[in-house]
Amino acid sequence: MTRKTIFISTGEVSGDLQGALLIEGLKRQAESIGLDLEIVALGGEKMAASGATLLENTTGIGSVGILESLPFVVPTLQIQQRAKQYLRQHPPDLVVLIDYMGPNLSLGRFMRRHLPQVPIAYYIAPQDWVWSARSILPRDTMTIVKMTDQLLAVFPEEARYFEKKGASVTWVGHPLVDRMRLTPTREESRAALGIEPDQIAIALVPASRRQELKYMMPIAFEAARQLQAKLSETAERHKSNSQSPLFWIPLSLEAYRPAIEAAIERYGLKATLVSGQTQEVLSAADLAITKSGTVNLELALLNVPQVVFYRVSPFTYSIARLLKFSIPFMSPPNLVVMRSIVPELLQEEATAENIVNESLELLFNPERREQTQADYQEMRQLLGEVGVCDRAASEILKLVGESPEKQKAMGSMSPL
Repeated sequence: MTRKTIFISTGEVSGDLQGALLIEGLKRQAESIGLDLEIVALGGEKMAASGATLLENTTGIGSVGILESLPFVVPTLQIQQRAKQYLRQHPPDLVVLIDYMGPNLSLGRFMRRHLPQVPIAYYIAPQDWVWSARSILPRDTMTIVKMTDQLLAVFPEEARYFEKKGASVTWVGHPLVDRMRLTPTREESRAALGIEPDQIAIALVPASRRQELKYMMPIAFEAARQLQAKLSETAERHKSNSQSPLFWIPLSLEAYRPAIEAAIERYGLKATLVSGQTQEVLSAADLAITKSGTVNLELALLNVPQVVFYRVSPFTYSIARLLKFSIPFMSPPNLVVMRSIVPELLQEEATAENIVNESLELLFNPERREQTQADYQEMRQLLGEVGVCDRAASEILKLVGESPEKQKAMGSMSPL
């Protein structure tokens, strides 16, 4: 049996999820062609559970911004050094990079200098196609194009952008399309969490990075406190005095539990912190108040209205403004259709009052909810068909000379 080794590099909570879904696809495709596949990775617990040998855990060292990234510089460099040393000593048959721009660009450049014979696939490339600080970013774009043998795009606009820049691109669709098939229904999720059918449930998703505990969780929890008070007034008028949890908070990393539990008590929230049931929390919700990120797509695919917000340090924001750094949208649902289908509140606009106003509108305005559902359906059509992870895996195996198509062709050849 042929044996191949694939090295996968990613970081943060979202990268770990995407990596795990890809590994499952690679395992399925490898089994279908009788390929013995070894996967070594920089990633997290989800990737390890899917069958990767974890070289280093990178889920807790992600950041956005200049000051925010400083605490992670040394740990990131140390992990990079160990990864490069490993690759020198154990050259894989293929390297797959998933998002995680700074570290992965460094790793890609290293591979091209020292192990040029090893092909590189970039799956979910950094969002250069979104950013518009044009004096800086084209250099990163061209680095990606030059070091990558095959780019596997998850958004149509991403594919068009990199293809125009000269990359070899295949649009495979977004892996969350596959993941959402396995998500429990709203009714199943509510039963699992003990939420009554007519009870309002709001998902709070304030942090998957440590910096977000500082800059975003206070805003989200103050908004939740105000919203809780307003909904309690409504309940009193209707002679309802439910003491059931109003807010449900999926825990992204266990290390964040003490800070979140302390904040729940400090703000006096009727909230439940849930570990290991993120999909149930999202699926059961009537509304989500959420940071910008992959979770926005999950909520959209589950047809849950959401208010998206984001804040970085004032220093980082001032530097971004000085450099004329801008983005058309920050949340993936809006980026997919390139127009505003979910409310976004960035920096100064990300206030508790604005979040509450948007939340009440989405909770109680039927026309607004109906429009949100229609917009979500439009977005869904642009994310590709089910089978994304298998398509991506098949493209990746082509780069190591193994693919289902090749095996079928070989099997159909008659011996001389």
